[in-house]
Amino acid sequence: MYPVREAADVDRLVAEHAPMVKRIAYHLIHRLPPNVQLDDLVQTGIVGLIEAAKHYNAGQGASFETYAGIRVRGAMLDEVRRNDWAPRSVHRKAREISSALRTVENRLGRAARATEVASEMGVSLEEYHRLLREATGYQVFSFEEAFGDGEDEDGHDGARTGDARMSGPFDQLSGERFRQALARTIGSLPEREALVLSLYYDEELNLREIGEVLGVSESRVSQIHSQALMRLRARMVDWRT
Repeated sequence: MYPVREAADVDRLVAEHAPMVKRIAYHLIHRLPPNVQLDDLVQTGIVGLIEAAKHYNAGQGASFETYAGIRVRGAMLDEVRRNDWAPRSVHRKAREISSALRTVENRLGRAARATEVASEMGVSLEEYHRLLREATGYQVFSFEEAFGDGEDEDGHDGARTGDARMSGPFDQLSGERFRQALARTIGSLPEREALVLSLYYDEELNLREIGEVLGVSESRVSQIHSQALMRLRARMVDWRT
């Protein structure tokens, strides 16, 4: 059972860590479609923060900020999942882009360029980037969890697939193998794509900040990020259920 904290302690923790909720919301909003509102993310995140403050147990080893960050981020992503905003056409286009990427890379034996994938799909480069941006909007869910620190909302190590947690010995082994495969695949990405993923997921920079580091526009960073996620999807197709 979780210890339930006194109301005064909950209020103090929430007040101290409210800026973290906004930081996480700003970090996620750049990867979500326009109909997802920042205020809605923040409101959902505050609810997650309150729940974290009520149930945090220091004896589990994780700091409150780490524990609360997982709960807040999870609450935001769960809320967007429940809204099921991605139409079937977006999922279909994601599969088409993934297939085109694999085809080009298998044929050329190297990382496919955006122009080559667009040509394979029979669309303009501008149209390809638009489709890519739409298709990867929902990819943040599966890959974000995979890139995370591996803790579930209870502070235990383990991978998640949707809302199910891997808890048995076989599932834990499978989760570790997946993380190893993911790490290898990220390492095989073009250098700039791997760097963008590292800055976004590990350093938690937003797209504008990454653009300043790389000396490119925020929109260009968004393109690189989307391309990296879709390349991961294509290269890790055997791990998708």
